[in-house]
Amino acid sequence: MVKCIGCRRREPFYVRPYSGEKLCQKCFLGSIEDKVRVTIAKHKMFGIDDNIAIAVSGGKDSVSLLHILARIERDFSEVSLCAITVDEGVRGYRDEATKIAAENCAKLGVEHTTVSFKGLFGYTLDAIVEKTKAGDLTPCAYCGVLRRRALNIATREAGVSKIATAHNLDDEVQTFILNVIHGDPLRIVRFGPTFNAEGLSLTPRVKPLCEVLEKEVVLYAYLRGVSFQEIPCPYAGTALRNDARNILNRLEEKHPGTKYTVYSSMQKIRQALEATAEKTPLKPCKDCGEPTTQETCQTCQILQKLRNM
Repeated sequence: MVKCIGCRRREPFYVRPYSGEKLCQKCFLGSIEDKVRVTIAKHKMFGIDDNIAIAVSGGKDSVSLLHILARIERDFSEVSLCAITVDEGVRGYRDEATKIAAENCAKLGVEHTTVSFKGLFGYTLDAIVEKTKAGDLTPCAYCGVLRRRALNIATREAGVSKIATAHNLDDEVQTFILNVIHGDPLRIVRFGPTFNAEGLSLTPRVKPLCEVLEKEVVLYAYLRGVSFQEIPCPYAGTALRNDARNILNRLEEKHPGTKYTVYSSMQKIRQALEATAEKTPLKPCKDCGEPTTQETCQTCQILQKLRNM
């Protein structure tokens, strides 16, 4: 009888197509947590006395990351955790997610803060979509820019030293493909497992789940009995990212390991670019003072556009 490759005792319930590993439930859960630990150590994501904020949306990835880091944090008494949720203002969707995020934080004893697009920028995402529906940008394009700004403001006000986001391996390779499609491959330099713009008011960012497949994050959440929001954002279907996701999923289905191969290639390209390419420096936005590569940051450009409509 086939046994779990991890413990050699229990029957396996999951086989990793890309590696052939056969794992029981306990060993699968341990493998995900160990992979996150290895990723954190490999990229030197945290120090022993860091104050860490986790961006918790209420979805599978962020809630799983919250639980994993809470488990890891037990071994490091000097480290502190808090969670930040951004309420974009999507009617019928975000209220449930915010409630789930708060419930998970309460269960784990993690301090939880919510900030909103409406409070920070004066507009909900619903209102932005309504005002710009005839434009050439998707709701996700606006949301991504404003979410990053909201998190940076919130983490700075919380006084944390790092912000952990729940980007998984699928997210990373999709972003890489999208950068190529948009003709901006050099952008990859700023989207690695870690990012720190020294000297500017930009909270250092880390991605502890960046080497874990999305489907394995989902399985981890179900096996741990973690509650998370299962319905997708109603605006997600408009994004080009969906096409990249579908292409990569089809390739992975036919050729297991494709996503890891693309991720490995992406890392090699990033390292080469970091060594040879001239980086576009970040500087304060002339209007708001937040870090940007342009004279006026994307957030200020968006808000000015909305005010002129």
